[in-house]
Amino acid sequence: MSDYPLPFVPPGGSAPVPRRIRALLGGQAVLDTQNAIYLWEFPPYPQYYVPLADVADGVLVDTGETKVFEHGVARVHTAGRGKAWVYDELDRVRFQWDALDSWFEEDEEVFVHPRNPYSRCDAIRSSRHVQVSRDGVVLADSTSTVIVFETGLPPRYYFPRTAVSFEHLTSSETQTACPYKGRTSEYWSIGGQDLAWSYDFPTAALLPISGLVAFFNERVDLSIDGVPVERPVTPFS
Repeated sequence: MSDYPLPFVPPGGSAPVPRRIRALLGGQAVLDTQNAIYLWEFPPYPQYYVPLADVADGVLVDTGETKVFEHGVARVHTAGRGKAWVYDELDRVRFQWDALDSWFEEDEEVFVHPRNPYSRCDAIRSSRHVQVSRDGVVLADSTSTVIVFETGLPPRYYFPRTAVSFEHLTSSETQTACPYKGRTSEYWSIGGQDLAWSYDFPTAALLPISGLVAFFNERVDLSIDGVPVERPVTPFS
């Protein structure tokens, strides 16, 4: 059993999206809807399923192909730089995320994939003594971290930069994005393996982590209040 909460909606589950959803391509609105639904194709997060009536004319080009999914048969279309799948029985379409330039919930940009309405991502200040090391070398040590508790992932400990030993880390060109936190500003590695990252401009809800540095628990040795923490096994291991 995991020692942190996991997503619980099974594949095929659905729910209404109470938020306005928009997506842009080349500066133009491709879709604009207040009637999307969430549909979970696999457990971690859902996809947006958008009414066909709320998609701009000329966006979808029928390829004549069909594809069978667990939740139905879809007609395959090209859209933007990728694909879209039209489900006649639902009268809805699901777009490949990176086929479009940008996605918005209301007026806030969303990255990577839709946010799971049943997941949380909380940034909480902590005075616990947290130390990160690798191969016996201390990389970060602080009694003033911000812990990010995100459903489906182990807690992430964000350190003040003054508590991080950057002389042991190499700047990396990696950049990633998160639906809940935004786009990373910097990454650091050791021996070519990315270990740490920072968000200088996170989303409004995660502002407490701005400028702080977090490490992959899966790739370093972590201790909390002097007690070693076993490395978790996740897709980032």
